[in-house]
Amino acid sequence: MNIQQHSSKVIATVRSQTDRVLLFYSCGKDSIAMLDMVAPLFKEVVCVFMYFVKGLNHINRFINYSKSKYSNVTFLEVPHWNLSRVLKIGLFCQPQKDIKILKLADVIERVRAHIGIDWCFLGMKQSDSLNRRLMLRTYEDEAINIKSKIAYPLSLWKKKEVLAYIKFHNLPTPVEYSKEAGNGLWFDIKVFLWLKKNEPEDLQKILKAFPLSEKILFDYEQRTKQIL
Repeated sequence: MNIQQHSSKVIATVRSQTDRVLLFYSCGKDSIAMLDMVAPLFKEVVCVFMYFVKGLNHINRFINYSKSKYSNVTFLEVPHWNLSRVLKIGLFCQPQKDIKILKLADVIERVRAHIGIDWCFLGMKQSDSLNRRLMLRTYEDEAINIKSKIAYPLSLWKKKEVLAYIKFHNLPTPVEYSKEAGNGLWFDIKVFLWLKKNEPEDLQKILKAFPLSEKILFDYEQRTKQIL
């Protein structure tokens, strides 16, 4: 069984249980490919996008593309679980001590209660890390957690294979803020430099929401003697 056949088997197993699913969508390569595999087989797919700052243009382009391409797909935008930690400790903002620290599992349960859909797709892969490899190998077909009703169709895939799938199917190229692993939107100089060059309006939205994060750019200027 090759990786695409494995993904098809995982998705078909979930489809045998339900015709409505949640899919956690990050605008990254894994969620772009996963949505393309899942959407044609279900009556309804609710994509859950977890944000740090709402309304970023470069994020909305992926969301709007997906809603246009797949008529059965809708989007629910919710605060990222890690945002609770950011607000609690006051990372580049004033601390909010009354905030409860959340985990991904908390977000999943809240969305399930709100939408009324149990089965959920996540884009984690064994190749992401040792911890994920060990976790996924404990599940049915190394991809389906029957107890928690969470499935991982890309469990056996590697980064280059996901990118090849995206290219072959003419799907949008995911944003690459940097070449490093864990390439996601975060308070990082590489992310801020990418935004400044490619999406300056989005950078301003982040700085407005987290004014103290401008220190990231200030510190970079001091280190490199470059004026941004």
